[in-house]
Amino acid sequence: MKSSLDALWRALAYCLLPRVIWLSVLPLVLCVGATGLLGYFFWGDGVTLTNDLLHRWSLAQTLLDGLDALGLSSLRGMVAPLVLVAAAVPVVVVVCLLTVAQVMVPSLVRLVRVRRFPDLQSQGDESWVWGVLRSIGWTLLAGAVLLLSLPLWLIPPFAAIVPPLIWGWLSYRVMTGDVLAEVASSGERAALLRAHRGPLWAIGIVTGYLGATPSLLWAFGATSLMLAPLVIIASVWLYTGIFVFSALWFAHYALKALHTLRTGSEAEVASAPDSTQLSLPGMTQLGHGDPS
Repeated sequence: MKSSLDALWRALAYCLLPRVIWLSVLPLVLCVGATGLLGYFFWGDGVTLTNDLLHRWSLAQTLLDGLDALGLSSLRGMVAPLVLVAAAVPVVVVVCLLTVAQVMVPSLVRLVRVRRFPDLQSQGDESWVWGVLRSIGWTLLAGAVLLLSLPLWLIPPFAAIVPPLIWGWLSYRVMTGDVLAEVASSGERAALLRAHRGPLWAIGIVTGYLGATPSLLWAFGATSLMLAPLVIIASVWLYTGIFVFSALWFAHYALKALHTLRTGSEAEVASAPDSTQLSLPGMTQLGHGDPS
């Protein structure tokens, strides 16, 4: 718990660094550009196709007829766009996660290493290709579990529990693997996962719940649909920021655990200052001789 909280406040402080802010904006620009192009060229066709599929699906048609029976026929036109958006947002989330994992995590890990563990030698034996395949594999598995769990979302308690748990597990597997890919050997990675599986999974669950918060932007009904492009941009920005914070949290925890594994001494880690002072406007120096 102490190590997790220590990594937590350090991750929050590092999120305010200009370099980290710039790194968090870059994937946003890419994702927003891709989303805008897809929406511009395929939104109308996508809504039409979704509407046709709903009319061919007997259960969906029954629900639409139920709206008519309740005098809510005006809501029929909102169903197809809402379903399309609900299907598109998870795809955007996955793209953001893979972007953060493969593009930003190495830069964030190097930032933490330079500041806190400059003597931590790189012993990574995992190729870049294998890292990409590993992340894609875990993501596909999480996506399959997510689809299988959709019926549970109709039960209120499970709707608030299952998605964050799945995203948290995915963050735990992807982030931990990518944080340690360049610095830890396969044996060290396996040892750390065995020894720290509980705390790492807990961090993943917390970040999984945080990752569910952008969905609240869609809680404004028709207003959200009318502003769908802006809401999608805001969702991507929030998801990206949360993933950046998650990567930093995992990096601080996992690199400290690796340093302790190699030195065999918590005291040595605690006494090691950051090599660079974390100076932020309006804040005192953080990390210079602060406890680990």
